[in-house]
Amino acid sequence: MAKLSKPEFIAMLAPMAIRARKEGSPLLPSVRLAQNLLETGGVIHAWNNLGGIKVGSGKPNAYWRGQWVRKGTWEVENGVRTDTSALFRAYGSVYDFYKDQDLLLQLPRYDRVRKASTPYAQAEALRLCGYATDPQYGSKISALIQTYRLTQYDAQAAAPDPGPAAPAKDAPIPIPVRLNGVSLAEGRLIDSQTWVPARVVGEALGLKIGWKDKTVLANNKPLPTQVFDGKGYVPIRELAAIQPKAKVTWNKDANSVDLTTA
Repeated sequence: MAKLSKPEFIAMLAPMAIRARKEGSPLLPSVRLAQNLLETGGVIHAWNNLGGIKVGSGKPNAYWRGQWVRKGTWEVENGVRTDTSALFRAYGSVYDFYKDQDLLLQLPRYDRVRKASTPYAQAEALRLCGYATDPQYGSKISALIQTYRLTQYDAQAAAPDPGPAAPAKDAPIPIPVRLNGVSLAEGRLIDSQTWVPARVVGEALGLKIGWKDKTVLANNKPLPTQVFDGKGYVPIRELAAIQPKAKVTWNKDANSVDLTTA
């Protein structure tokens, strides 16, 4: 279980919410992040279900593999709150949860969610479509969007990715990257050095990521840059060095690069 402050929670999840949106998610990052805060209180549990998706009658897919947990919850029926428990889907990563939620939102009942043109309309559409029984669900999400100024992530999702530089010559080896124990991104091992997607990892560390003259800028500092699939990658240790609280270690058991900010 990752215990984070609300700003840390948002900073960790925002790159994945933006990524999902760029990949075609109907959910605006602002709405998704506010919903995650509302549903979890800012805590990322081991089952990575940040939106209260129940097992229901759905079948396992590429993102939900059939695992579940039972936990307490509450519902509102006829204006009366009732405490109960239910089976909720468990995911291998937050990204898997986001992708499974996107599949759920393709159901006809969520047509208004997909067609909503503003984050506040989309938040209310979730309530109207029956995503939750709380009559204040939409207004609570909207309030969180305003409190934490989450619409900035909608703008980032709508912006084009940094332009391309010269591609890497060597075939990279995929390396999982985790932040405070939670899956964050996939890095690439090149000549014994791990390169990571600058925007995803940098913004999760609270850094300002930019692009100038085919070079990634982190807090206005230029970093060595390679491009894969149209995205700027930088050495993880050089990126982490800009954030004083960040530490980089190699997790031999998980065969991953671990970032910590505690």
